[in-house]
Amino acid sequence: MTEPSKKEQLYQLIHANPFISQQDLAADLGLSRSAVAGHIASLIRERRLLGRAYVLPAPRGQRPVVCIGAANVDRKLRTIATLQAGTSNPATASETYGGVARNIAENLARLHTPVALLTALGDDGAGRALQDHAQAAGIDTRGSLALADTASGTYTAILDAEGELHVALADMALYDQLTPEFLASRAPQRAAAALTVADLNLPLETVAALIDSARADHAPLVIVAVSQPKMARLPHDLHGVRLLILNRAELETVAGRPLPTEADVRLACAGVQQRGARDVIVTCGSQGVFHTCDGQLVWLAAHQVKVVDVTGAGDAFSAAVCWSLVQDNDDSADLTLACRRGLALAAVTVQSASTVAPALDAGLLEAISNTDAAHDPGHSAPLYTTN
Repeated sequence: MTEPSKKEQLYQLIHANPFISQQDLAADLGLSRSAVAGHIASLIRERRLLGRAYVLPAPRGQRPVVCIGAANVDRKLRTIATLQAGTSNPATASETYGGVARNIAENLARLHTPVALLTALGDDGAGRALQDHAQAAGIDTRGSLALADTASGTYTAILDAEGELHVALADMALYDQLTPEFLASRAPQRAAAALTVADLNLPLETVAALIDSARADHAPLVIVAVSQPKMARLPHDLHGVRLLILNRAELETVAGRPLPTEADVRLACAGVQQRGARDVIVTCGSQGVFHTCDGQLVWLAAHQVKVVDVTGAGDAFSAAVCWSLVQDNDDSADLTLACRRGLALAAVTVQSASTVAPALDAGLLEAISNTDAAHDPGHSAPLYTTN
């Protein structure tokens, strides 16, 4: 068997690592930098590469979902008895991998969806562990930002004996390094995406740049909220956003007022759409979800299951919605069906002690049909109190 040509060897090295430098290619192949540049130019002319960072074209069904945002080490402390404020509580402790964008990416990978994660990682043991775990799960992290002399992000959740979240503390300053300039350096990889999902751990300017890019390229963009304080990172102009996913408290922050009734939620969602977002999903925990649909608001009840741990349920919901948008072709996707799938995946997740349920299967979502997704007019959305 003849040895592959230098150009073919170069192509294989790029295929293994799209962000490899020309200097490393030259050293690995024993070529000059000018020879490497010549082979790359030839591959681009042949459309075997799409330009810097040498992103390889993929068939439509194999285009990845690109998730941009946080990848943390999650620490969970859960009380053994009823949680009491202002005193020491006996508790159990566990540590796992988290971050909204990372959790969504892992859910998608476990649903056998090609997925890439653009995040910031420190040069500590946690950063190396996060990268190793992502690779083992099937998440492409090669475009992520590696930061020297920096600790990786952490999220600490305090749960009561029933697994409900009471307070969470997040150290995520390193994600401020995910700047618009960083996004520009990853433009070819983002251009190859079937769908882009961004969480609001990103700086305001970066979120705005993503929205501008989505609007200019007519590319679907989903924004997922992470907390009430970080709603300040949502730009006012949302033209270009395919879908905004947030919970009721976060929507109240956007609206600047309490939303005690369905009519209030409807008006607040309409306000978000007037700012440019095509659709809005409002999650309400164990009570279900609202979503916009042709100028109306649809409510769907949550599955009533035994809760082990709520951590990651919202991210599982978002992942299933994104999976549905990709599978069903975004332009024709049924958002009610997508939310039904999201509720099903969230129910699996809250019954697991893991942030991402290990036993996910795309068949669970595929089994939910348009008929199942039809809204039952016999169910009414609950009225909420102001507290």
